[in-house]
Amino acid sequence: MGEDALDREIAALAAGIIARATRSGQYLGSVESCTGGLVAAALTDIPGSSAAFDRGIVTYSNIAKQEMAGVSAEIIAAHGAVSEACARAMAAGFRGRAGLDLVVSVTGIAGPGGGSPDKPVGLVWFACASRDGVSALAEHFGDQGRALIRRLAVRRALSLFEARL
Repeated sequence: MGEDALDREIAALAAGIIARATRSGQYLGSVESCTGGLVAAALTDIPGSSAAFDRGIVTYSNIAKQEMAGVSAEIIAAHGAVSEACARAMAAGFRGRAGLDLVVSVTGIAGPGGGSPDKPVGLVWFACASRDGVSALAEHFGDQGRALIRRLAVRRALSLFEARL
């Protein structure tokens, strides 16, 4: 898929999410690490998004994950910031603190460095928290370059919103 096609897909996903959330009266939020606010940016690019998108935060450091999203130091020490446990805690913690209906979290390794055999560049964990609970999944995008990994992660994060609305 070319860059323009990916950008169009992201924009279409974001527009559909905002439309559905607005119709259903749900308020959305994002808590992001490796995407650096790109999920929030995709959603707020849509005119009228303020009717459904309430807030997003970037918790790039481990301290920010703890202070802003309520991730425990124990989770980070035991599992690392790039883990299912951390992604779940980010989404659930921010949802609870912000009082939102649906929150998606993203944490991963966009590269070019920072990877390891257990957690290679291109590994991204996602979680989605709602009143019904928290679901999580990992994607292994491969070492395709920082910019593309981040954009692919935005597309996947938006697909989590789409699946829950």
